[in-house]
Amino acid sequence: MRKIVASLTAFTALTAAASAADLPRRAYTPPPPVPVFTWAGPYFGINAGYITSTKDSVTTAGVFPVNNGVRVGDRPAALGLPRDGFTGGGQLGYNYQFTPGSGFVVGAEADLGYTDLNRTRSTTGRLGGISTFRELGSFLGTVRGRVGYAFDRTLVYGTGGFAYASETYRGVFQTATGQPNFYGSSAHVETGYAAGGGIEFALPTDSVFNVFHSSAVTLKGEALYYDLGRRTVPLVAVGPGVGAYAARFRNEGVLGRFGLNYKFGS
Repeated sequence: MRKIVASLTAFTALTAAASAADLPRRAYTPPPPVPVFTWAGPYFGINAGYITSTKDSVTTAGVFPVNNGVRVGDRPAALGLPRDGFTGGGQLGYNYQFTPGSGFVVGAEADLGYTDLNRTRSTTGRLGGISTFRELGSFLGTVRGRVGYAFDRTLVYGTGGFAYASETYRGVFQTATGQPNFYGSSAHVETGYAAGGGIEFALPTDSVFNVFHSSAVTLKGEALYYDLGRRTVPLVAVGPGVGAYAARFRNEGVLGRFGLNYKFGS
């Protein structure tokens, strides 16, 4: 009896093994590839930082008929008018990357931001005359190209292009008794150029700044130099005064800022 049971057990095991060998093998399925990050695509975002003037003096000269106020020291030939403050705004742009992952990236970006550039300064001359100058900048915008190199999720870039800003200029000359005898004011949208560079990081999905929990949120830091040229403002006589002055303002500066972008098409 034992021999019969053992024989049946062995026969069953051999039959099961033979049946398993006849089953078709399951094809090997490779794991899905890890997505490669790309900087290509449109984006928009916000920025905030600090802005300061670099060429910040106003120069004054008398014009025909000749005024002797500058020559005798009652009017300043040059007066520093430094300005600095907060800047904040938004940007939008588009990138093209030649190869996903690491490689060259080119693109264009436009931004517009508020600028807290407001400075008024007065000085008293040798004969008691009071000279007051004011320069106010309310916004600054740029339209720039960008060229950089991406090291996977890190982008280092240079940038440059067109710049524009709203500027208001004012000058008042008063007598020793405080009566204005020369006045001039001018408001313009000035144009020029801006250039600089920066670095941008694609944030991980678990970053506290990545509110979208997506690989398309980037954080950047950049610095820009801008030059919007010079503006000459005539200060003409008020009341019975004779002649005029010309005050020349300069508009150059630098800004440093951080920005947060949301990029489509990652």
